[in-house]
Amino acid sequence: MVAAGVMVSLIPGIGSTWPLTKSPFFRRSSTISLRFISENTKRLEQQGHAIRCNFNHPGYQIQEEGQVDSHDYRVFLLDNTGKKISPWHDIPLHVGNGVFNFVAEISKDSNLRMELATDELYTPLKQDKIRGRIRCNMKWNYGLLPQTWEDPSSANPEVDGAFGDNDPVDVVEIGSTCAKVGEVLRVKPLATLALIDEGQLDWKIIAVSLDDPRCSLVDDVHDIEKYFPATLTAISEFFRDYKVYDGIPGNKFGLGNKPANKDYAVKVIRETNEAWTKLVTRSIPAGELSLA
Repeated sequence: MVAAGVMVSLIPGIGSTWPLTKSPFFRRSSTISLRFISENTKRLEQQGHAIRCNFNHPGYQIQEEGQVDSHDYRVFLLDNTGKKISPWHDIPLHVGNGVFNFVAEISKDSNLRMELATDELYTPLKQDKIRGRIRCNMKWNYGLLPQTWEDPSSANPEVDGAFGDNDPVDVVEIGSTCAKVGEVLRVKPLATLALIDEGQLDWKIIAVSLDDPRCSLVDDVHDIEKYFPATLTAISEFFRDYKVYDGIPGNKFGLGNKPANKDYAVKVIRETNEAWTKLVTRSIPAGELSLA
């Protein structure tokens, strides 16, 4: 079941939209108290687990459990009552006026490689390692768009018939601020790359935080080179080569091997939001994915 209170956030003008302002997860507050700690958190503290709560986007808190750089390390999101929520299912996608919520999984210039645990209760963020090694050193803030899903049963005719990778849509946030793991930022999309990673379609939305001083200067893919020089090339090369050292061939890109514009990025967001809606309403089998 989808978590109680989840709002199915379709993009305005495309299908139906549930009123997000009635959601307890969408309330905004200028002050957040950390005195709210769930019974589960108390139990974990008694068992000796590391519990750290930090301020996050107004309305949300970050809770860390376990030892950093261990397989047990998790970062959970809490609402403003201290209740665990899913960063994938319970954070609204659409903010308004072409702006979307973005959940940071990896801080820029960090070696702490985190990813969404899509098969665990509350879908927390977990340490991602391959054969005991951290996979990469990300040069940008990296994370996901909530309430999106790349359907592995659907072939995309515009991208060599590739099937989705069964994850939320990824975002590369190119602003200058270093986001914290689990932080929720408001971003506007500028472009997208159709990465084909080991045969699967893995969209990369290139976006900028509204808090970045250059945000008002960039509105589409052609602005990126002017105000963020060499960034598009660096992102493309990174995702092409980031698995090569594991003996895996370099990745490829669809759509003519170049980034598509903002309109296409918004199209990808809309389509993957619609796929997520079908997933959480059980129109498409969930398999091992957690919808709670």
